Amino acid sequence: MGPHPAVAAIRLAVRRTLAELAAEAGVTPSEPVRARTAPPAQAAPLPALAATATVPGTLIGNARRHPSGLPRTPAAPGSPLVLVAVSGGADSMALATATAFEAPKLGLRVGAVTVDHGLQDGSTERAEQVAVRLRELGLDPVEAVAVHVGREGGPENAAREARYAALDSAAERHDALAVLLGHTRDDQAETVLLGLARGSGARSLAGMPAQKGRYRRPLLELDRAATRQACTAQSIPVWDDPHNADPAYTRSRVRHEVLPVLEKHLGGGVVEALARTARLFRDDADALDQWAALAERDLHGPDGALDVGKLSELPPAVRRRVLRRAALRAGSPAGDLFARHLETVDLLVTGWRGQGPLHLPGGVEAVRRCGTLVFRRQGD
Repeated sequence: MGPHPAVAAIRLAVRRTLAELAAEAGVTPSEPVRARTAPPAQAAPLPALAATATVPGTLIGNARRHPSGLPRTPAAPGSPLVLVAVSGGADSMALATATAFEAPKLGLRVGAVTVDHGLQDGSTERAEQVAVRLRELGLDPVEAVAVHVGREGGPENAAREARYAALDSAAERHDALAVLLGHTRDDQAETVLLGLARGSGARSLAGMPAQKGRYRRPLLELDRAATRQACTAQSIPVWDDPHNADPAYTRSRVRHEVLPVLEKHLGGGVVEALARTARLFRDDADALDQWAALAERDLHGPDGALDVGKLSELPPAVRRRVLRRAALRAGSPAGDLFARHLETVDLLVTGWRGQGPLHLPGGVEAVRRCGTLVFRRQGD
């Protein structure tokens, strides 16, 4: 008897990502990679997972045996390492379990990082519990990393910045091939809605990429319910972060209030449609970004200033991308630079009336002078 459909779907998605990583690293799989038909991501409903579920006594992944009962041969010491970012929730636990099952067959080791944001009472103890659980499942190395969350950009953005800084540091410290993230199709739909509400442009509507730098998101084509069903089927306990249900957080309101209303009044399939929209926007945004990168080469003067005359000849979508690239290069933070900022800078090209310097996030200013546009740190 094969694994539960949700377990099989997650393993297949993870195996595809790991196979790409192994090929990039020149690793020869210990077992042949066979083409398989993906089982349905939406499996039949299962009972809710109890918070007191027992961790299986057997070990998985880098250890001797997986909960499926199939023996596992650990990857050789010194084999390339893949890290999984694990919060303890169903998405990341399902991802970690599947990665530990699939990686040894491809000659890869698996470790994990769980980040303690310090935003709740008992967060340190919970992070250590997650780390212990991951070690019992056979992942190695496993780190519980405490971070300081500032206030810049709001609590959600500050927590995200601190989390990614910790993951970057762990990846560099362990020389990891990649860091796997447990974002699902539901997360993608929420991201698209947030981008739409903020008026952030096509790149924001493109949602989260499946691959960006060292980060990979194997589960973007699967829904959140599948990860919980996979954990239930394997008796993997999960921790539900109360922040995910706290209406004080924008994403929580989108998840529990906005999306259910859309599903109710527009019919089922809204999440899948939003995720599909992200894929389509990503193709368009990638093409426009490539055009902007090529155009930018012809716009720079010897001092790095942009030629306003040549800028004005570009289509608006391309021109604003060139302006964004210039602002980012000058030091403006990507997460704080919105479409409204670029529209204002664009007026220095298309609606010049002698305006003075425009102030952008990160202490960057844009100035038009002598037929050129200059982006610089304030005070330089």
